[in-house]
Amino acid sequence: MDQAFIFDVFGTCVDWRNSVARKVATAVRGVDPFAFADAWRGEYQPAMERIRAGGRGYVPLDKLHLENLATVLARFGATCDDLRDLNRVWEQLDPWPDVPSGLTALRHKALIAPCSNGSVGLMARLARHGDLPWDAIVGADIAQDYKPKLSVYLRSVEVLNLPPDRVTMVAAHNDDLVAARAAGLRTAFVARPTEHGASQTCDLEPISDWDIIASDFNDLVTRA
Repeated sequence: MDQAFIFDVFGTCVDWRNSVARKVATAVRGVDPFAFADAWRGEYQPAMERIRAGGRGYVPLDKLHLENLATVLARFGATCDDLRDLNRVWEQLDPWPDVPSGLTALRHKALIAPCSNGSVGLMARLARHGDLPWDAIVGADIAQDYKPKLSVYLRSVEVLNLPPDRVTMVAAHNDDLVAARAAGLRTAFVARPTEHGASQTCDLEPISDWDIIASDFNDLVTRA
């Protein structure tokens, strides 16, 4: 088994938007839960960019999510009785329907691991929640930096003891695959056209000739 598939998680493996909105609806009064979920997620890249740019040392995503939650609550003029409990929703995101079966089948062909900006603890709890049968956990915590920095992909394949060209990065986000390809990895695109809701306009199609283009994870298994 001299190959591996590593996966983006938020959006590619799990439906963060509906899962977060469902929790927000019970935990934050007087807000549109989907607008709140989108705003919370909207703080994700700016918070990581400060770290990627060297303006702040590495901080696990769990802490960034909590900081961002406080920011968004203030913006909405809303309150929450237990911020830490609400923040744990990121450990309780439901997988897309094809993901558990697809990963289970793919694991018979290759090593599988998340290559996420989420921390190891977050990924481990998310795997237990969604029955995601990872062989290992790689990504930001391992590299002490955030995608799409090339070091995250390279450190991830290094700890799997494989050369980059024996590892396929799977993502629903074209920019993730652009970076993975630049690091020498193989690439696989799986569209999630409702990640951001019914009016989504980004990442509906592959923008390049990725090594694999699949309709879902079960299709990915047949093409792997």
